[in-house]
Amino acid sequence: MLIVKVVHLWLVVSWFAGLFYLPRLFVNLAMIEADSVAERDRLLLMSGKLYRFVTPIGLLAVASGLWLWLGFGFSGGWLHVKTTLVVLLLAYHAYCGRLLHHFRTGCNRHSHVWYRWFNEMPVLVLLAVTYLAVVKPF
Repeated sequence: MLIVKVVHLWLVVSWFAGLFYLPRLFVNLAMIEADSVAERDRLLLMSGKLYRFVTPIGLLAVASGLWLWLGFGFSGGWLHVKTTLVVLLLAYHAYCGRLLHHFRTGCNRHSHVWYRWFNEMPVLVLLAVTYLAVVKPF
């Protein structure tokens, strides 16, 4: 089971790396001048590749977390809160895919400032999930 824990942690770290960087690319996309087609295309290519790369990593992180949950039989209110946060993180990830689609189709409605704030959400979730997993406060 320790190997599963190691794999789970590696997958979570990798998933979060993508969730930290993808919205940062959105900040840059939102700041591009209308005549910077090459820069826009390059950032869209990077964003698309990153999203496609971290999506299976996120799913494997969730699957390995479920494996740990079922294997160890964890219980307690902390786990329910952590699970809720992971579900919200999955929704955040899916919403990033929708935002990427909006950039691709020219339908972006948000400013680079909005994306800077949006970029902070996974940081807060990571802080909360880490606290819950280590301290198990309830």
